[in-house]
Amino acid sequence: MATSHSRLVPPSRGTVTALRKCLMDADYTVDGVTGLLGEVAHRALLRDVSVPGMRALAGHRGPLATLTRLWPLQSGVPLAEAEQALPGLVEPLAAAGLLIRSGEAVRALADVRPYGDDTSDWWVACDLTPGLDGGSRRIGTDHVLGISPASTTLAQLAVRDPVGRALDLGTGCGVQSLHLATHAAEVVATDVNERALAMAAITAALSDVDFELRAGSLYAPVAGEQFDLVVTNPPFVVSPVGGERLVYRDSGLPGDEVVRRIVTGAPSVLAPGGWCQVLANWAHVGGQPWESRIAEWVTGTGCDAWVVQRELLDPAEYAQMWLADAGLAGAPGWAAAYDAWLGWFADQGIEGIGMGWLSLRRTERDEPVVVIEDFPYEIEQPLGVHVRGWGRRVDLLASADDDVMLSARPVRADDVVQETYGPPGAADPERIVLRRQRGVRRARSVDTVVAALVGACDGELTTGQIVDAVAALLDAEAAVLRADTLPILRELVAEGWLDF
Repeated sequence: MATSHSRLVPPSRGTVTALRKCLMDADYTVDGVTGLLGEVAHRALLRDVSVPGMRALAGHRGPLATLTRLWPLQSGVPLAEAEQALPGLVEPLAAAGLLIRSGEAVRALADVRPYGDDTSDWWVACDLTPGLDGGSRRIGTDHVLGISPASTTLAQLAVRDPVGRALDLGTGCGVQSLHLATHAAEVVATDVNERALAMAAITAALSDVDFELRAGSLYAPVAGEQFDLVVTNPPFVVSPVGGERLVYRDSGLPGDEVVRRIVTGAPSVLAPGGWCQVLANWAHVGGQPWESRIAEWVTGTGCDAWVVQRELLDPAEYAQMWLADAGLAGAPGWAAAYDAWLGWFADQGIEGIGMGWLSLRRTERDEPVVVIEDFPYEIEQPLGVHVRGWGRRVDLLASADDDVMLSARPVRADDVVQETYGPPGAADPERIVLRRQRGVRRARSVDTVVAALVGACDGELTTGQIVDAVAALLDAEAAVLRADTLPILRELVAEGWLDF
């Protein structure tokens, strides 16, 4: 059985305002806590280990040390120190379900964690980290996850253009809404989990950020409305229906149906030109290429789509990972639950589970551009600027005929490097590889003609002039080389090697 949470009652605005002042006065920020703990203890805490942090704080007193012990390290603190760090707030926060007082000691019942980006310091309210220091990972079905690798991935994937309206679908503790509020005039955040909505309300108030919270599933709470940007880290775990459901990861729908519904429903809420960006898992079903399944979701939406698969797990790996996430590893019934999950995968013909993301943009093209690729290689975040660049290049290519392409003055991306392979001292390389060093770090094998073309693209000459010059060097017919090169040129622009 899952553990139960304490009852959460959002504290009054006055209490939250006073708490925010205490956190600011104590420098309870990402930099403040990291500086106090030191890098070694901070990295250990990211691995759910508090012991190095407790050692680092030995002998430290004052509000910052107290707040760090109380929340990130999840340790009890003396009542007198809690009252010094949170004057007049211990009792109100206990009444709200964030703290508990036991005699002369105070400990946390829920987490208040510093968070931020390059320009902002925020605080996120969520449930305590399960499994700290090897403890039980069993959690309540309505557990509200805090800052996770998935949430930070989505935050860095999102396109950050200024927009009018943005939607955080399945907000959880409100992390995405904090980011959206930096560049959207209006932010709406939804969730089916009432506890998550309460946590997100605390997050918004603590961080002095405004976003509207609504209860409901998928697009129902915003039916009939349009948004310029939708971001979602949904409960995407590919799992059978039935049994205990952890709301933050289990949708209650079978397999990857929740992701399909998000993708196919996106046009109903996207304004023209709007983006929908989704973290997702999807099933690889025997007898059908996974790319075909995803393409079926996108077909008919009127959206361009860029889908990237970052990892592929076999069913045994996948089930084991999520059973451990639920705190079932080593628990009675683990083997039976594992066997049932694998049995369901077999019945559904699921041979693997892909993990990655989708970026859709409503363009209303007669033939939307759909790129679906497996990319297990290194990626450098943030990717939002590269997603935006992909969309702009798609538009560019859609309106450029061959004459436009030949008259363009392309510029090579500044992170492109060339590698050559062959015996030392050989007159000609056996293989030439172009690599990008930023964003989606692609590699592409090319011949000497394409290498020469890319090398000459500095914005000075037109594509036609460059191809003709290469033709002269190779004693080739210019018209033939132009015809052969134009499709490759379009690919180079689409993938970001060249731009104009």
